Amino acid sequence: MSWLFLLFGVAAEAMSHVALKETDGFSKPLPSLLVLLGHLAAFIFLGQAMKGMPVGIVHALWAGLAVMTVTILSTLIYRQHIEPTTWFGMAFVAIGVALINLSQGHNH
Repeated sequence: MSWLFLLFGVAAEAMSHVALKETDGFSKPLPSLLVLLGHLAAFIFLGQAMKGMPVGIVHALWAGLAVMTVTILSTLIYRQHIEPTTWFGMAFVAIGVALINLSQGHNH
């Protein structure tokens, strides 16, 4: 169940960061509300994930997965060009997330 909460936290965080671009410096109410609610939801979900997983593992996975998700979404939604070296770095993040998941040091 912790993994589900972690994934919900990543989704909320990614939505929040993608919506941040639309706030125009927090001058647009709806995107600004999405950012605030997204961050609040992310922390609520992460708190639930931490009930069954160590803090460091949750934070590492959340950060890595959120960075990858935001990058992919910004490429799709905003048509932002991402350099091949950036994608190569994302592959390293994905490998790191997989290694953490495969580690014997936590239960999920």
